[in-house]
Amino acid sequence: MTFSKTIVFPLSVKEKPNPADRMVFETVIEHAAAALMSGQVIAFPTDTVYGLGASVFDAKAVEKIYQIKERPSEKPLSVLIGSADDMKQIAADVPAVALLLAEKFWPGPLTIILNKNSKIPDNVTCGKKTVGLRVPNHPVALSLIQKTGPLACPSANLSGKKDPKSAADVLADLDGKIDILIDGGETKIQISSTIIDLTENPPKILRQGGLSIESIKECIGDLQ
Repeated sequence: MTFSKTIVFPLSVKEKPNPADRMVFETVIEHAAAALMSGQVIAFPTDTVYGLGASVFDAKAVEKIYQIKERPSEKPLSVLIGSADDMKQIAADVPAVALLLAEKFWPGPLTIILNKNSKIPDNVTCGKKTVGLRVPNHPVALSLIQKTGPLACPSANLSGKKDPKSAADVLADLDGKIDILIDGGETKIQISSTIIDLTENPPKILRQGGLSIESIKECIGDLQ
């Protein structure tokens, strides 16, 4: 463990960890999950970039994200979930096309925008009726979500700065502003997710990122 103003937990992320690495992994996840459930904000790796997480149902913790990132209050946060089944915890309705995209591209770099339900604090979505959902393809992120439930999770940087691809990138912007940083090495995809709005007809691409638009068209057809 190394210490800066933010507590940094280095983790070895392997497909087949040895027993010692597995024990360290589980201990760090337990500690970080407890921090999240107590209202703290932490940074951790995902498949795309490092994320800044808080419990999606904790409005005070969500507000901390905006303060830490110096993020405009009119810019909504995306939400990380553990599986396609979790969409019903967040969304008011889950259309068939959402299930089709989830089956094809989750876990992975695709954020799906749906109508939100009343359980989600307004500051997650800046009062908007929609919310962006994604299942990350990373053991740290998925393990945290398994312990805590869905997480409000934008990129772990100051608003408008470069995407954080490593723990060093996170510390360059947020050292001392966040409670915990899990250092899982450099992220694999290194750009933010592609965003598709399924509340539009036909669906509308809002941002091209780690998943190609061509792949989405092959799956569901016409797009805006």
